[in-house]
Amino acid sequence: MTDFKAKKIVLAYSGGLDTSIILKWLKTDYGAEEVVAFCGDVGQAEELVGLEEKALNTGASKCHIRDLTEEFVRDFVFPAMRANALYEGQYLLGTSLARPVIAKHLVEIARAEGADAVAHGATGKGNDQVRFELTTMALDPDLRTVAPWRVWGPKSRTELIEYARRHSIPVPVTVEKPYSTDRNLLHISFEGGVLEDPWTEPREDMFILTRSPEKAPDKPRYLEIGFEKGDPVSVDGEKSSPAGILSRLNLIAGENGVGRVDIVESRFVGMKSRGVYETPGGTVLWFAHRNLETLTLDREALALKDSLMPRYAAMVYNGFWYSPEREALQTLVDSTQERVTGSTRLKLYKGGMWTVGRRSPFSLYDPEIATFERDDVYDQSDATGFIRLNGLRLRTLSRRKGS
Repeated sequence: MTDFKAKKIVLAYSGGLDTSIILKWLKTDYGAEEVVAFCGDVGQAEELVGLEEKALNTGASKCHIRDLTEEFVRDFVFPAMRANALYEGQYLLGTSLARPVIAKHLVEIARAEGADAVAHGATGKGNDQVRFELTTMALDPDLRTVAPWRVWGPKSRTELIEYARRHSIPVPVTVEKPYSTDRNLLHISFEGGVLEDPWTEPREDMFILTRSPEKAPDKPRYLEIGFEKGDPVSVDGEKSSPAGILSRLNLIAGENGVGRVDIVESRFVGMKSRGVYETPGGTVLWFAHRNLETLTLDREALALKDSLMPRYAAMVYNGFWYSPEREALQTLVDSTQERVTGSTRLKLYKGGMWTVGRRSPFSLYDPEIATFERDDVYDQSDATGFIRLNGLRLRTLSRRKGS
């Protein structure tokens, strides 16, 4: 294992600081005969401009760019939304969900190219190394992985910037603004630099997808999201594709200052890490879906989902998307979504978000039972026996304590 030397490598390439240098390093320092660059387009926007030319100029023999936006949202983001997945109660798993779809296509290209290894730019401290490699193992157990951050000389991003300058590699990061960013249709993440001090407030000019609440419109924005079987299908009555819906909600929610999160999270490798995330559309979708479920799901089914959500989120965060336990849990989650159909109406205002309406043809809310007015459906005297039975163990315990 330790003396394995890959001849042909497919690199998960973004054109950012790490992978730009890794591409050069694989050819000049590692000694690979051929490096093929692959970029999965999961919604990086302008980050893809000039990417192929840059990869070829840096030493790649080819550069594959695949549009994965619809697949990413449909097959990865939406299933997690159906589960209401939040890692440690705050993180909507933007990077965690993008890695398995990118790694899936990385494996496909490696097979097509006849490569004997894949490579990634994840550091030895982070979660992405685990996500890339567990996905590779799950989809092709014979394919090797080269992880430069775990074996090469540079130990910091400052050293990488100097390496890039020595080799005339253009990178979008400077010593003055050393943020590490990851962008896709679900979010943008920011780490590193001044953000490594969890007491330091992020600079306003760092944000891309969201306005600050102070600069958001003075008029509330009302918004209606339609769902079918747990998946969003329309915004304000207009149907669109999964990626189209998320893109539109990113604009609407971002304009109104919704979707910023600043957290200290627990990485899978054991350390704490501070991350700042912009997830405008995803935040709205999560909130709208959760509120529609309160109308359409049975109490115990909802409670069971809520109890399992942290485990689901941790599986995804830790890189186990292609694991039997995540797939089994997804089957359970999806079985609860058969009647999560209807609409949620939201009010967005200066970073805040409120539910102001929900409706469904499968609503379990019965106004004839819930009303505080006179009704002929609910016999209030039944509550006496219900309460006494539920209180039996408490009365017994109290008597024991008093004896």
